[in-house]
Amino acid sequence: MTIDRIVFGDNQFFGINHMSQDKAQERAERFAKLDNVMAVYDHAIEAGIEGIMLNSNDRAKGICDRFRAEPEKYGHLRWYPSIPYPHKYASMVNDKGMVGAVQEILFAQGAKSAFGKMLKGGMAVATLDAVKLMKMLVDQEMEIYHDLDVRVVFLQNIIVDLMLGYDVAEPFVAYCEHIRKKYGAYPGLITQNLPFLRRKLIEWGIEDVVICASINKIGYLQSPGVEEYEAVLAENDGEKYPIMAMSTLASGAVPAPEAYEYINRLNVQSVVFGASSPGNIKQSVSLIEGAPA
Repeated sequence: MTIDRIVFGDNQFFGINHMSQDKAQERAERFAKLDNVMAVYDHAIEAGIEGIMLNSNDRAKGICDRFRAEPEKYGHLRWYPSIPYPHKYASMVNDKGMVGAVQEILFAQGAKSAFGKMLKGGMAVATLDAVKLMKMLVDQEMEIYHDLDVRVVFLQNIIVDLMLGYDVAEPFVAYCEHIRKKYGAYPGLITQNLPFLRRKLIEWGIEDVVICASINKIGYLQSPGVEEYEAVLAENDGEKYPIMAMSTLASGAVPAPEAYEYINRLNVQSVVFGASSPGNIKQSVSLIEGAPA
């Protein structure tokens, strides 16, 4: 399995900064304009990045539309969607309840496949068929990325780690099979507990899955901790379970040269990072590639 060594993330565009609310607000205001978002993507592409991770948030469709509109400029890019956008679902559940939220999502596209969705969705809701509902919700999210070269579809850690707690293989098997068959892509799982997820995937016989996890030298968003992660990475088969490192700078707590010197010593196949200035983007690419910054 081959994935991009470097993937460009999107937290910087949506007011996400785990260490500084002021920085998060400043970025949210700056990137309220789509032109400003696209300018940063252009800087990333100029720096040699060809892989894009994009969460299925409320602005993702507009961003994807801009990429689709210029295939001669952006058609070479490889995409790594991460689904679902948890805040969207949490708000719907609070407003409409679980069943109402599911119906709202499934039938939100109006006339587009409305009859088929009504039949399948109504039956799934009525019978509480969890696997059928999961597939339909995945398909709803993935409509955002149509006609893009999707390589891996990541399931967000809020879902992955919750399902892990039930210690049941079926949801993971069903998700992975659906992504492979429907989208011709690799399934991806985001987690805050890499050792446990990998152990369960091996136990359940689920292979060829990309695992994305926070990996940094101070253990930020890593459970149980740095030593356990390093032990798992040292023995991991990167063909069966390619690892994509995120939160490598620990939300700014670790300087980039120090962070990537650490990452490059580990058995990590890919790195996803976000940055908003041309200088920081170029520096990160250079450091991840192991070249002098």
